[in-house]
Amino acid sequence: MDAQESDVGKEVKAALAIDPRVDLHRFPINVVDNGEGLRLEGEVHSIAAKRIALAVAQRVSGMDRVIDALRLVPAEARGDGEIRDALVRGLLQQPELRNCTLRQHNKGRDEMMQEAHDDWPSGEIACGVEDGVVMLDGKVISLSHKRMIEAIAWWTPGCRDVVNELQVVPAEEDNDDELTDAIRLVLEMDPLVHADQIGIRTEGGVVTLGGVLQRDEERRMAEMDAWAVCGVTDVHNHIEVQPS
Repeated sequence: MDAQESDVGKEVKAALAIDPRVDLHRFPINVVDNGEGLRLEGEVHSIAAKRIALAVAQRVSGMDRVIDALRLVPAEARGDGEIRDALVRGLLQQPELRNCTLRQHNKGRDEMMQEAHDDWPSGEIACGVEDGVVMLDGKVISLSHKRMIEAIAWWTPGCRDVVNELQVVPAEEDNDDELTDAIRLVLEMDPLVHADQIGIRTEGGVVTLGGVLQRDEERRMAEMDAWAVCGVTDVHNHIEVQPS
């Protein structure tokens, strides 16, 4: 590796160090430059830190593709089987997915957990977990479905990362309105967040949250819910807290 390539990694590390949302002091990130691209390695404390670190690396390096090998530190450690079972329960509880075929990968086998019950299924989903990483594949009927399923995976206790390879069939054109709708859906799915008190504006993937909530923790959870939606590039949390 020459000095110029090494400098790219140093510049990325310097940019990460000044963003408090990444918290590089407590959660160090290794920036590996192999001369062909960058790879981010390490553990982070939140989905926000993971997404922000990737965006910073892309911006500073000028590379469209940076390999994301960052993993979340889960609030509670769980085995792959526990994560998978909790994920399946979460998916089965969603009314929007009641007409999806759902399979889980378990010890090299596919197990049917739910089968679509009419001629107009809303998707065929397969899920698995390996070393805390949730893997999703199959097809769904909308971008909102794809994003909702990924958010459920991020919410699953013990999840350290999500690889979302779900295909949207037929394909849909993505835009800010579509992203806003998905965020609204995800907020409404969270029983601990008063979604009807939150305003959402999206521009170029940058989400601005507004409104009034009663607790700091609920404000923080609403922001993390927005970060859990794939396609979000940044979140500006302008929600005010006014205890009753």
